[in-house]
Amino acid sequence: MPFYEHVFLSRQDVSAQQVETMTDQFKGIIEAAGGTVSKIEYWGVKSLAYRIKKNRKAHFALLNISSPAAGVAEMERQMKINEDVIRFMTIKVEALEEGPSAMMQRREREERRDRERDGGRDREGGYGYEAPLEDLS
Repeated sequence: MPFYEHVFLSRQDVSAQQVETMTDQFKGIIEAAGGTVSKIEYWGVKSLAYRIKKNRKAHFALLNISSPAAGVAEMERQMKINEDVIRFMTIKVEALEEGPSAMMQRREREERRDRERDGGRDREGGYGYEAPLEDLS
């Protein structure tokens, strides 16, 4: 079976839970056609370079798919019908990459850099662990 990388963008109005539900729905379509989805990544809400259907931001999600062409065609048909999906792209690839995608690696690198810049402190101002309280009595 051929391999595909599929990315879709959904409106910023929907919640992350609704994006997960849509992803499960599209995964079900692929599996019903005899294919498999080996990896699903939710990249979060990101700003768009330009407006798409009056949206300035969108939820991004990636699916790595191994499926017959008919399964992918049906999934894309369902995405065209769905009002919450504003854009999608499917690319046929020779092999699916293992591990996190470039977007997820970038996010991990940025989080690590932010922690180092803050002197090891997390966003709440702590150091990422609970220090024991001293006995004040």
